[in-house]
Amino acid sequence: METYKKITIPLEGVHSEHCAFIIDNILDKTEGIIHHKVELNNNQAKIEVDSKFNLKQLTENIRNLGYDITTIKKNYPVTGMTCASCAISVESILTFEEGVLLATVNYANSTATVEYIPGIANPENFKKAIQSIGYDLIIEESENLEEELSKQQAKHLTELKRKTFASALFTLPVFIIGMFFMDMPYANWIMWIFSTPVLFWFGRSFFINAWKQTKHRNANMDTLVALSTGIAYIFSVFNTLFPEFWHRYRLHAHVYFEAATVVITFILLGKLLEERAKGNTASAIKKLIGLQPKTVIRITENGQQEDIKISEVLVDNILLAKPGEKIAVDGKVVIGTSFVDESMISGEPIPVAKNINDKVFAGTINQKGSFQYKAEKIGSDTLLSQIIKMVQNAQGSKAPVQKMVDKIAGIFVPIVIGISIVTLIAWIILGGENGFTHGLLAMVTVLVIACPCALGLATPTAIMVGVGKGAEKGILIKDAESLELAKKIDTIIFDKTGTLTEGNPSVIDVLWKEENDHLLSVLVSIEEKSEHPLADAITKHYSEMSFKNISEFESLTGFGVKAKIENEFYYVGNRRLLEENNVTIDESLNEFSKNNSDLGFSLVYFSDSKNTLAVFAIADKIKNTSIEAIKHLEELGIEVYMLTGDNESTAAAVAKSVGLNYYKANVLPEDKLNYVKKLQDEGKIVAMVGDGINDSAALAQANVSIAMGKGSDIAMDVAHMTIISSDLLKVPQTIKLSKQTVQTIKQNLFWAFIYNLIGIPIAAGLLYPINGFLLNPMIAGAAMAMSSVSVVSNSLWLKFKN
Repeated sequence: METYKKITIPLEGVHSEHCAFIIDNILDKTEGIIHHKVELNNNQAKIEVDSKFNLKQLTENIRNLGYDITTIKKNYPVTGMTCASCAISVESILTFEEGVLLATVNYANSTATVEYIPGIANPENFKKAIQSIGYDLIIEESENLEEELSKQQAKHLTELKRKTFASALFTLPVFIIGMFFMDMPYANWIMWIFSTPVLFWFGRSFFINAWKQTKHRNANMDTLVALSTGIAYIFSVFNTLFPEFWHRYRLHAHVYFEAATVVITFILLGKLLEERAKGNTASAIKKLIGLQPKTVIRITENGQQEDIKISEVLVDNILLAKPGEKIAVDGKVVIGTSFVDESMISGEPIPVAKNINDKVFAGTINQKGSFQYKAEKIGSDTLLSQIIKMVQNAQGSKAPVQKMVDKIAGIFVPIVIGISIVTLIAWIILGGENGFTHGLLAMVTVLVIACPCALGLATPTAIMVGVGKGAEKGILIKDAESLELAKKIDTIIFDKTGTLTEGNPSVIDVLWKEENDHLLSVLVSIEEKSEHPLADAITKHYSEMSFKNISEFESLTGFGVKAKIENEFYYVGNRRLLEENNVTIDESLNEFSKNNSDLGFSLVYFSDSKNTLAVFAIADKIKNTSIEAIKHLEELGIEVYMLTGDNESTAAAVAKSVGLNYYKANVLPEDKLNYVKKLQDEGKIVAMVGDGINDSAALAQANVSIAMGKGSDIAMDVAHMTIISSDLLKVPQTIKLSKQTVQTIKQNLFWAFIYNLIGIPIAAGLLYPINGFLLNPMIAGAAMAMSSVSVVSNSLWLKFKN
């Protein structure tokens, strides 16, 4: 009899009866749902389902109609994995856990990323499921989790060193006797005594893990090692105890204790080297985490200073930054000034001046001055914490090419076991009087040499190094897919304001009829009182001038301002303001106005009651790096476009200034989205670079989207990548990094595949009929270890490429 289950699904975006009706309609059409009810007040759906129900399909259907199911997405450290097949096993178990929508496991950094529906799935069940196949999942929350994991990794590395050293110590006499003193008295018995602890104590984890995998009908690298060394050991023990079995057939009772022990030792050595190398691939994360200070000085209400842990800081606390100290949390300067090294965020080496009301960020380093700042964002809300989380997620994500590699790794071990059995049978049939012993040796060698570790490490290690290198340069990459795709970009669209330009109006040019300090002070005094956006540009341009007393001040909407200083009236505003008050405009100033108007600049006039004194050309200043960045992109063969909501003349002027041939003015957010679609329909791989809310739709549509770090939060949430410093030279650097990373992945995969394609046939004895060569399992073990190390080393080389 069919049993039914009751499930509660938390919903998002269901705010009205109409929304509830749509969700009801979806539930009606979903196979396996027997009964359902949408509760609008609780924003949830209660359903009763049978065995045909597919939660992932329901989630996809709801999301396709613009609604969502509340999910939690978290990274969990995984312990006990030894190869790519282990990662496949863990991923498979997690994927089939009830309530899990997505699970990916990264062997290189030993993490599982799980997206699940709370209430249906829970981390405790994930942990039990993973433990049942011989691994473990760390789900406990801790402020010092990274520190604890580092300690665990250090402990594991120490244990691995101890095992490797002890295994080598016991293996040495076995190797010497087996290779040079086979005929000495009791040689086999001595080798048996020394080899037993190597296999079943120092190498016991291979057999334990292999047995756990077998119970769940899985196989991994441990299976290969356990089978190869176990068979060699059992065969050698049999020949030691019953040599006469072979003697009656006039055959020598060969033993392979040295092969079994050397293989275990070499594999342990390979794992030791691999663990060290893998640790280096995560150096970017370690550096970022190292930027977080452990303690901070808090200023109490009575003005006293107290040392507290970073975890004790509360929002609105006043904190002290001394010279040379790291800023503890994100905040705003309230007392004092200084220069702060923000290179960890922006990638720019020049310290940034900090005055009252300027923002400071956790992890940045205060230089010579000291100041007090108010805590605004603490804990996981700080920019540094968000960067660390983003880098961790990106390093744990999978590039598209990895999906193909995972499929291969998943079937690789069973295929290798099959090849090893066929090898043994072929040798027994075709190998003559030594066919069985040669076949056994070849079988063991095939099992040893075919470790899939190199295959499993090829992609994730390159992605980890690539993402980490990007983070160090101030380029935050959200996922591996966008990093892989960036190299294919052939079209880039730039927003104008805040992307190609600074995003703030500034004085581009000025012409004075007669400039002096008195007139400058008059102008700055008037503009300081003005509320017009262009007034800020002028006050910033002359920020060090003293102020005059204004006896009368009048704001004239649509024209500008009028002020009286020292019995003289002055005007600051547009041309119509001067014309309305019969103010004369000098010919040279007139010519200056015309030229700058043609360039699309805004004009501000300054006059007394009779004559124009100065004209200011104001515009959103083009970033210093825009022209060079566009030049680099065009040299890469990429078409560059600019889309802006500004008018035609301003757009044309900016396009001309930065050297762009393609631009479009008066563009609405929807037009930007449609323009991206149009280019994609033409078969182009489009990147969108923007900073504002109005860019978010186009950013979401683009193949690769890049947000400016100084832009809106929405743009950064939507984008695949974020350039923290907003320096456009980082865009071509990102494409270059993508090319280098993908090239490294291809190199790694080539060596991983070619190693097995060449190694397995030779191990099986392909060369024996030609030149009598049969590969020794000891050499196979060493080669297997070095294949993994070479792949990780090649990934690490990416760090040092320009």
